[in-house]
Amino acid sequence: MKVLVTGGGGFLGRYIVEKLTARGDAVVSLARHRHPFLDDLGVTQVVGDVSDGEAVKRAAAGVDGVIHVAAKVGMGVDRRPFYRTNVDGTRNVIEACGFHRIQRLVYTSTPSVIFDATPHGGVDETRPYPARFYAPYPETKARAEREVLAADGDRLRTCAIRPHLIWGPRDPHLIPGVVEAIRRGRMRIVGDGTNVVDTVYVENAADAHIAALDRLIPGSPVCGQAYFISQGAPVNLWAFLDTVMERIGEPKPSGRVSLRAAYGAGAILEKLWWILGREEDPPMTRFVAMNLAYDHWFVIDKAKRDLGYTVAVSTEEGLDRLAVEWKKRGG
Repeated sequence: MKVLVTGGGGFLGRYIVEKLTARGDAVVSLARHRHPFLDDLGVTQVVGDVSDGEAVKRAAAGVDGVIHVAAKVGMGVDRRPFYRTNVDGTRNVIEACGFHRIQRLVYTSTPSVIFDATPHGGVDETRPYPARFYAPYPETKARAEREVLAADGDRLRTCAIRPHLIWGPRDPHLIPGVVEAIRRGRMRIVGDGTNVVDTVYVENAADAHIAALDRLIPGSPVCGQAYFISQGAPVNLWAFLDTVMERIGEPKPSGRVSLRAAYGAGAILEKLWWILGREEDPPMTRFVAMNLAYDHWFVIDKAKRDLGYTVAVSTEEGLDRLAVEWKKRGG
């Protein structure tokens, strides 16, 4: 199979590309920058942005399937860059699939698309989209997911994968962000510290995407569906972060702040960031405050049944790999 991976040079995208090439698939990567490690894998690289429809069409020429990973991630308050990448970019991918008669499209989504400002533990894919979103990121990812799933049909078969809190070696986002916040004295336990969450090791998330791609065939139950993906073993968020920090030799989060105080600070900072027109993420937002304090874990029975999803790399093994890589690159 010849597969286009958008965002093939990113954290999750790179693991997907590595797994595809390892099993003998030809891979094309669309990314904003050229990556030497993709050259080493024999990947065809197209430099461009998913918001550029012509670049997406060039990258998609001659492929059999697409795994659309590229996205604007973060908690910024300006909706425009999120909409441009996550919504317009996804529309460009769907259009390119139609233009080239590509029959398989896997979309990297997020459980945030169903976040409704309440704790949710043990929910499954029947949970509806909320009436209101609290940040541009989940709003635009939900809109894109809906359009991907609506595009499923006889000519194009689609599905969405919702991995939660991806971590592992080469992580440029989650763990480095926590470490930086702790080092700057900005990380506090929000709420009572008892909230339970799901996480997923990056290679397991990559496996789920490839399994979905392989199963997008006529008559498959995967077509037009969304799937939560996790380690299948929810953890206390703060205990998990303590364990990670201990393994990689970094300080643990300390101090507490109430959800009410964090939520209020987030609301003020969001408004200030909007007035000042700042593009970077505020130190706190309402969405982040709630996610740091609430339960959010998911039933993955549907992924096990339809995708044959298994947790190939345990959390313990993943932590060992993360620690080795973290110390190797000097933190």
